[in-house]
Amino acid sequence: MHGEYKVPGGKLVVVDFEVVDDRITDFRLSGDFFLEPDDALGCINEAIEGHHPNGTIEEFSTAIHQALPSEVHLLGFTPDSVGVAIRRAVTGAAHWRDYDWQIVHEPPIAPVLNAALDEVLTAAVGEGLRGPTLRIWEWNAPAVFIGSFQSVRNEVDEEQAAARHAQIVRRISGGGAMYMEPEACITYALYVPGELVRGMSFADSYAYLDEWVLEALKSLGIDAVYKPLNDITSPQGKIGGAAQKRLGSGAVLHHVTMAYDMDAEAMTQVLRIGREKLSDKGTASAEKRVDPLRSQTGLPREEIIERMIEVFKRRHGGTDGEVTEGEWDAAERLVEKKFLTEEWIRRVP
Repeated sequence: MHGEYKVPGGKLVVVDFEVVDDRITDFRLSGDFFLEPDDALGCINEAIEGHHPNGTIEEFSTAIHQALPSEVHLLGFTPDSVGVAIRRAVTGAAHWRDYDWQIVHEPPIAPVLNAALDEVLTAAVGEGLRGPTLRIWEWNAPAVFIGSFQSVRNEVDEEQAAARHAQIVRRISGGGAMYMEPEACITYALYVPGELVRGMSFADSYAYLDEWVLEALKSLGIDAVYKPLNDITSPQGKIGGAAQKRLGSGAVLHHVTMAYDMDAEAMTQVLRIGREKLSDKGTASAEKRVDPLRSQTGLPREEIIERMIEVFKRRHGGTDGEVTEGEWDAAERLVEKKFLTEEWIRRVP
């Protein structure tokens, strides 16, 4: 069996082994990581020998920890990442380059149609009707996007939202509320088969699916890092956040919104950002929580998006695509039947 795992912000971990009588044998770890002393590699290999291949990441990691000498330095990987690589080998996980990616960047549409399109395209990937896809959102009006499980009453000042002509849109993924004005954010969605993140914990999959965008941001001079569970940040402040939804078909929706420019006053008036949340983030005010890409790069929004697409294609491949007529029709029907209904919008009042 062969498994690979690129540690977000770190190095490539590769494992090869056989399974005989439900036990791992001839285990070999390799990769472009750093490890001192050299003989610690043998300690790791021996630690995994004889384990059941269906062990957990934690079990593999604990075995490695116990086998390593007291003075050891692992750079670019951890015992946990070895466990992830093993699980990916056992579960038959796929890799980015196993797929022919489409990259979609359509003209602006209604915010609620973007939410519906995310569900339609994720379902299409799960049903084998479309290949894995990266889509850049564009929208033509302000909106408040709330997470699937958030309370409208607790999160949104509806009077302020109405005054700014901002529609309330409940998305199918979890996570927090966002006030989004046209061209003030950069939002992208990945529609991927479950095989791409197979063997990973939910938390690991977040960073794994966004590593390419961290590379793009770093190429623009931003020291971007991933802060678990779902934040993209830098020393200057938070840049954006991710959310996921996994459908019954196995397909995964992973989408991210990053602030390009921000009207801090509007955001704090429309969103009811509580003191508890601000305290948890270590900030005194909502205005200081997010530091937009415009202030960190000085670049036009379009140029940042171009760099993101360029880095994605270089790392994972991809050709320019488009939303099909059938997908547009399905999304518009879903808007009327689901996303515009009070039953959905206020499923958590």
